[in-house]
Amino acid sequence: MKTQTMNSWGPRSASYWLTALVAIGIIFLGLRFMLAPGAGAEGFGIPLAVTKEAIAYGWIKGIRDIFSGIVVLIFLITRMPRATAFAFGAAIIIPVSDCLTVLAVNGAKDITHLLIHGITAVYMVVTTILLFKANPKN
Repeated sequence: MKTQTMNSWGPRSASYWLTALVAIGIIFLGLRFMLAPGAGAEGFGIPLAVTKEAIAYGWIKGIRDIFSGIVVLIFLITRMPRATAFAFGAAIIIPVSDCLTVLAVNGAKDITHLLIHGITAVYMVVTTILLFKANPKN
């Protein structure tokens, strides 16, 4: 009789929680953009004009952030470290492009927001490496 091995990668793994932190964080940021677009934009580093069109862009960004976090959480909850690594690794493009956008709009003087986006990208690279090294049968 063939026995089924259980995937034990999950809440006992550092890579699981490092990934969950970003996924939950991006859902929170998305909710903030949906509920308070101006505050979300300030936190991002590029203030939002108070027009209905600008507020709509805040909502658009917010729902995409929420979706991104949910996708990663689904892979975490189903204990799929490799799928999580691919999705999380692909998402590194987001903080990198955010950093470049802040740089293009605000210039190098906005060190705070550049560091927030830049450090997020580095954190995600390290976490992705840990995810790829995760052994799902531990």
